Amino acid sequence: MYPEHTPHVPAQRAVNVHQPTPYPPAAIQPTPVVPVRPDMVPAVASIVLPDGRVVTGYAINPAQPEPLAARPAVSRTAVNVALGGVGFAAVCGGLILLTSFIAALTAFITQLITLAAVIFGGWIAVQILGTSSLRSGTTVNIRKAVIKRNHFHG
Repeated sequence: MYPEHTPHVPAQRAVNVHQPTPYPPAAIQPTPVVPVRPDMVPAVASIVLPDGRVVTGYAINPAQPEPLAARPAVSRTAVNVALGGVGFAAVCGGLILLTSFIAALTAFITQLITLAAVIFGGWIAVQILGTSSLRSGTTVNIRKAVIKRNHFHG
């Protein structure tokens, strides 16, 4: 602990002892009590310490921690899941409606084609069957000179 070259022993050192100097007690002066209306509270507060000293200063409110951000009643994850479910249901419903619309449009086009075929087929049938039923007994074949009505045979 001590170097080897020290010529004196630790008991021979000079020691200075410092004693604190006490402050004289402050003169105690009673503070007059002045009635103050409640709406006229002074901005400066005074406190009388036990030893009689009066400390005057501004009242400092204790530091309040920052208020936490208001949390929603429902978690954001639950809201996101619910919105995702609503979106998925809307897409599925839209696809079902689209499929139904395509099926109805296909059936309508099929009925229009069938109706056109029936009308056109009926018109062709009238043309074919109507011509053969309107033939009379008169047949004229000029090349062979066959005329039935006049009984001319050539």
